Amino acid sequence: ALRVYRRASEGDSAKVANALSGLGTALYQQGLQDRAMRKMEEAYEMFRRLFGDDHEQVATLLNNMALVLRSQGRGAESLAMQEKALDIGRRILGSDHDDISRSLGNLGMLYAEQGMFAEAIARYEEGLSIVRRNHAERNAQEGQILAGLGDVYRVQGKVVDALGMYKKALRIFR
Repeated sequence: ALRVYRRASEGDSAKVANALSGLGTALYQQGLQDRAMRKMEEAYEMFRRLFGDDHEQVATLLNNMALVLRSQGRGAESLAMQEKALDIGRRILGSDHDDISRSLGNLGMLYAEQGMFAEAIARYEEGLSIVRRNHAERNAQEGQILAGLGDVYRVQGKVVDALGMYKKALRIFR
C-alpha cells in the first residue's frame, strides 16, 4: 500500500504518512525497533510538513516513537518525547482532557522507571485531579493512576502509603 500511495501522490500526503506510521507500528510489534523508528520518524516529519507541529497525528507519532525508545532502554529520550507530545496535546485538547490524564499517567510510569519519584508522583497526581474533575463516578483511569502511585510509594519504601493507594484502586476495580 505504501508504494502505491507514494506513486500516486506528489510529495507529502496524509495517506503516505498514515501508511508509514502503520508500518512503523507493525515493525515495532515484531520487535524490529530500529526499522520501526525510521518509519515513524519519516511519518512524523511528513505530518509536521503537512499539518504543522500542533496536530494530533504529530503527537501520536511522538508517543509511538517514545514507546520504541523506551523498549530500546533509552528512557531519558523517551521521557523528552513523551513530554513534547503532552505539550502538543495540551495545546490541542486543553489541559483538562481525558487524553491528557492518560498521558500524565504514562509519564508518571516513565519517571518512576527512571527513579525520578517526585516527578512521577507529580504527574500521577495531576492526572488524578483531571480524572476526578471530569468524572463524578469512579472509573478505571482513576484506578490505574492510584495503582501507579502505589507502585511509586512501594519502591520508595513507603509501604503504608502504597497500601492506601492499592486499596483505593482495588475498590474502583471491583
